[in-house]
Amino acid sequence: MRAFSWRKLAFPYFTCGGIPVIQSVVVIGSGVMGRGIAYVAAVGGFQVQLVDVKEEALQNAQKEIEGIFAKAIQRQKLTETEALEAKEKLTYSNQLTVSVSGADLVIEAVPENIEIKKSVFEEIDQAAPDHCYFATNTSTMSPTEIGSFTNRPEKVIAMHFFNPVHRMPLVEIIRGHETSDETVEVAKEVAAKMGKETVIINEFPGFVTSRISAMIGNEAFYMLQEGVGTPEDIDKAIKLGLNFPMGPFELGDLVGLDTRLNNLNYLHQTLGEKYRPCPLLVKYVKSGRLGRKTGRGVYDYTKEKGGVTK
Repeated sequence: MRAFSWRKLAFPYFTCGGIPVIQSVVVIGSGVMGRGIAYVAAVGGFQVQLVDVKEEALQNAQKEIEGIFAKAIQRQKLTETEALEAKEKLTYSNQLTVSVSGADLVIEAVPENIEIKKSVFEEIDQAAPDHCYFATNTSTMSPTEIGSFTNRPEKVIAMHFFNPVHRMPLVEIIRGHETSDETVEVAKEVAAKMGKETVIINEFPGFVTSRISAMIGNEAFYMLQEGVGTPEDIDKAIKLGLNFPMGPFELGDLVGLDTRLNNLNYLHQTLGEKYRPCPLLVKYVKSGRLGRKTGRGVYDYTKEKGGVTK
């Protein structure tokens, strides 16, 4: 049992129609997903702190977010006034416990490694106020297990955002075994204010979207390994033949091939042989070709027009 703390009761807690009003959102992890979530949260009107232990990562995230704001203005998705107001709601910090001490909702967006998530949730559980809700952006892992790392499993849920967050309209909401109905409603309300549609999914490894996406991406690597076609032709076939907005290699490079491999390893362990990672994907990750974030993945982003890396 946690020790009583006046500090944990010192923050206002408003309700509207029985649903707690979320005002302060802390996003942990400033990678591709974390910075995207922080952006849509700020645009949605929340006070947002983006937290990362690495100062360089925060600086890169801020630069990327500034670029998203600039494009939103250019494309008339936001006015200059709206963009300025959203920017003023967004701050950056490398002080995890200080940041979450006043949060209404914490959204974790760290790598898909259960030990890292365990460490994060144990720390924020001790530092966050009692009314605070916790969401994990995991694409495959159990919100029930993640909730067990805290003393408030009823306030833990999965909110699976999609990349790029500012463009993709869906948030997949997955309730754990102990997740309360109130927590589900809070997650739906927050996602709606971020401009997202939601689906409510019962917990099962990979949920809905990750099971399908991981299988398609893995099969594409098997086709590449077998010489069925070039990456460009495989991507083109999927986009034009199946009406996908991105090909599996384009998506893998965007998300990160290491992330794709982590997801497949988890699904292989939990759902069986059909999710065994393709050896070529494993080889790419071992060689450091992780996608856009390293400059090379299936495609070479160090070249001006891009090209296939062999």
